[in-house]
Amino acid sequence: MTRASLSDLVASVPPSGITDTFNRAYALRQQGYDLVDFSVGEPDCETPEHIRAAGIAAIHAGETRYTPSDGTLALKQAIARKFARDNELEFSTDNIVVGAGAKPLLAAAIQSLLNPNDQVIMPTPLWASHLGMVQSVGAKPILVDTQCSNFKLTAAQLNEHTTPQTRLLMLCSPSNPTGAVYSRDELSALAEVLRRHPNIMVISDDLYEHIVFDDLPFWTLAQVAPDLSDRILTVNGLSKAYAMTGWRIGFAGGPTWWIHGIKTVFGQVSGGPCSISQVAGIAALDGPQGFLKENCAIYQSRRDYALNALRGIDGLDVRKPEGAFYIMPNCGGLNGRQTPNGQRITNSTDLANYFLEQCVVVVPGPGFACDPFFRISIATSDMVLREGLARISAAVNALVSGA
Repeated sequence: MTRASLSDLVASVPPSGITDTFNRAYALRQQGYDLVDFSVGEPDCETPEHIRAAGIAAIHAGETRYTPSDGTLALKQAIARKFARDNELEFSTDNIVVGAGAKPLLAAAIQSLLNPNDQVIMPTPLWASHLGMVQSVGAKPILVDTQCSNFKLTAAQLNEHTTPQTRLLMLCSPSNPTGAVYSRDELSALAEVLRRHPNIMVISDDLYEHIVFDDLPFWTLAQVAPDLSDRILTVNGLSKAYAMTGWRIGFAGGPTWWIHGIKTVFGQVSGGPCSISQVAGIAALDGPQGFLKENCAIYQSRRDYALNALRGIDGLDVRKPEGAFYIMPNCGGLNGRQTPNGQRITNSTDLANYFLEQCVVVVPGPGFACDPFFRISIATSDMVLREGLARISAAVNALVSGA
C-alpha cells in the first residue's frame, strides 16, 4: 500500500453508472452541444409559492443558525402529522429523524445497521446509490432479478434468497428506476415471509409516494404490517413530490433503536439539515396539498405520451410504469444492429452512447444493475419530451441489421 491509497473498502465500491452518464453529458454541454437530457430525476416545476415564501420569511426572522443534527422539533412534529394523515402511521418525535436529503439519511441507516458480510436482499432494477451504500459498509448485496414479476419482488423470491446471514431488505415503491408500485396484497405477502425471519430489517424508500398513476392507492409496508413496525424504517422526503430537490430535506420514521443509531451517525458526520429548509418543510407538509395531484396528473399525461411514442419504435419493449417519473424500455431487440458508422449495438451502454451522439442523454441499464434496459426521465417539459423522443426514434430508425 502506498501512502496515497484509498481504503480497501472504498476502493472496492464501483463508480455509479449514473454519475458517469451525468459527467459525459456535462462535458458535451460544455462543448456547446444541444442535448435533450432524460437522465436527471428532478421535477421541472418550481417549488410552490407558499413554500418559497416560508423560506424567505425564515431568513428575515433570523432562522439561520445551527439546528440539532437530526432536525428541529417543529419539523418532526409536522412529519409526524404527515405520517398519520397520509400513511396511518403513528410516530412520536423520538421516532423521527431528519436528514439533509434522503440520500445521506439512507446511508446513515445502512451504516448504523449492517456489519461486513451481512446480506442485503435488493430487487433489481434498483437505484444505484442503494447498491453503493450497501457496498460501502462491506455488506453483501443479494441481487434479485424481478423482470419476470413486473419489476416487483415476490414473496417466493424473498423466501428463496433469505439465508441466516440476511439482515436487510431494501424496498422502493414507487420504484426508481422502473415505476413499479407494490399493492397492499403484494406487501402483505412479503410481510408473511418476513414474519418467519425476525432477523431481517426493512428499509422502505417511499420518495415517490405522491406520484402514483391511474388512481392506484399508495401503500407502505409499515402501514400494511404494523406488527413488523419495530423492524421497518420508512424513508421519505420533500424533493420529488414537493419539487424541493435543492432544499435537501429527507426524513424517516422507525423504531427507537434504529432512529437512535442514525442519530449517532449524524452526530459525528452531519452538521444538520439547513435551518431555512426545515421551516419551508413545515409549510410544505402542513400547507395546501392540492398541487400534488395536479403535478401527478401532468406526469401521468407525459407517461402516456412517452409510452405511445416508445412503443412505436421497432426493437423496444416498454412496460407501463405505475408511478414515479421514469420509463425503463427493454432494448434487447436492438442488439446486433449497427449504427450508420458501423458500430454494433451489443448492450444498453452501446445504445446509450449512440443516443448521446444524437444529443439525447439516457441512463443505460448497468447503472441500475440490469440489462438490456435504459431509463428515461419524463420530469421535463412536454416540448423537450417530444423533441427527445423524436431524436430517439430517428436514431433507432437509422440502425441497420447486422451482417
